[in-house]
Amino acid sequence: MRIATWNVNSITARLPRLLAWLESSGTDVLCLQEAKIAEDQFPFDPLRELGYEAAVHATGRWNGVAVLSRVGLEDVVKGLPGDPGYDGAREPRALSATCGPVRVWSVYVPNGREVDHPHYAYKLQWFEALRAAVAGDASGSRPFAVLGDYNVAPTDDDVYDRSAFEGATHVTPAERAALASLREAGLADVVPRPLKYEHPFTYWDYRQLCFPKNRGMRIDLVYGNEPFAKAVTDAYVDREERKGKGASDHAPVVVDLDV
Repeated sequence: MRIATWNVNSITARLPRLLAWLESSGTDVLCLQEAKIAEDQFPFDPLRELGYEAAVHATGRWNGVAVLSRVGLEDVVKGLPGDPGYDGAREPRALSATCGPVRVWSVYVPNGREVDHPHYAYKLQWFEALRAAVAGDASGSRPFAVLGDYNVAPTDDDVYDRSAFEGATHVTPAERAALASLREAGLADVVPRPLKYEHPFTYWDYRQLCFPKNRGMRIDLVYGNEPFAKAVTDAYVDREERKGKGASDHAPVVVDLDV
């Protein structure tokens, strides 16, 4: 079974690449982030033609998550229980579903913007709600994983130059502690390091030739419980999908399971 996560940065802009990637990659379950589309405009039909059901939690221009599956799609839950909300609204940043023998969450963790910004406090509160929401599944006997854009680089090795992020979000002790709390709840990073590349980044800014210069970050993660982690047979970042015209600024992260 092949499961992946990918921040597509607008499914409308990325649809031809998404469909081609699904056909070529052999992915059974794909967690998407930053759909940036209303649910009634989501491209259900072309995905269905490829054999994928889709569960979507999205409201329009910003955010939006989805789970695509060709091995079943049941027990869908939209939203994060206990979501603290931001500026009076709960954003579409989390969706969970059972796909065959595995339960997954697709998450798009708030960016945080700047350390002294209210969005940063929201990010930390959102992590607390996520830990509480996944604790039961994390300790269960069924393979379970939380996949998505976490907007946190777990270690200094997960950014191209730690000094370039001094005073910025994504690398602060509080964010990394929030990520560690998920590990304490029974989840582990199942993508081993190193992979094919010495620094298997998953995100590169569009500006300043960041991708050609490999000035990236590893912020797209797969955190699984023990049954999920034990079933992993391979994992990789599909860096090739970041290349060329019309690419997302994130690359897919792919995990193979023997379940």
